[in-house]
Amino acid sequence: MMEHLFGGTGWVVLAVLWILILCSALSWGITIYKLAQLRQARRQSERFVEIFWESKSLGQIHTASLEYQQSPVAQVFRAGYQELLRFTRAKRSEEEGETELGGTANVERAMRRATNQEVTRLEKTLTFLATTAATAPFIGLFGTVWGIMNAFRGLSTAQTSSIQAVAPGISEALVATAVGLAAAIPAVVAYNHFNREVQVLHTEMENFSSEFLNIAERHFLK
Repeated sequence: MMEHLFGGTGWVVLAVLWILILCSALSWGITIYKLAQLRQARRQSERFVEIFWESKSLGQIHTASLEYQQSPVAQVFRAGYQELLRFTRAKRSEEEGETELGGTANVERAMRRATNQEVTRLEKTLTFLATTAATAPFIGLFGTVWGIMNAFRGLSTAQTSSIQAVAPGISEALVATAVGLAAAIPAVVAYNHFNREVQVLHTEMENFSSEFLNIAERHFLK
């Protein structure tokens, strides 16, 4: 069907159109996936934070966190809790004492590392959206310019030099720019939205880390 509609534009324009259509399809697939992923991450994080403040035992919270695998806040808690558990066990056994780096530094570093890992996971595939948003209009413009060049080049072999001779080729070539914009606009909107969502979750992880460290210092890292 594509070859029938744009057969007069040449293989270069056809290749451009197929590339743009592929990028658009992948962008929409990523958009749908990220919508579900970030919605689940946000909802599970909200539920986990409620459990964290309602529970009295860190052990119970850790058990509950196993049910929220998509919650970045829960993963940060697990990293901090496991490091805190190792420190308190070592302290009780008097094998390492206070350690050279200190309990607070160890827990903080573990939670920061988990935060960075979760941000990386949430940002995965967003680069493709940014790339599509930045390059699709230029790819479409390239297809349009190439098609117009071919249309005007065809005047040398045409029997007439009127605008009617090149109008079909030009109109078909301009479709490449339209397809490029159609691929780029949803991609840039989706990228900005998801980037904002990731930043919000990043802030929630950092705030939770600070609260967890305050509790750990008061009760476990004296």
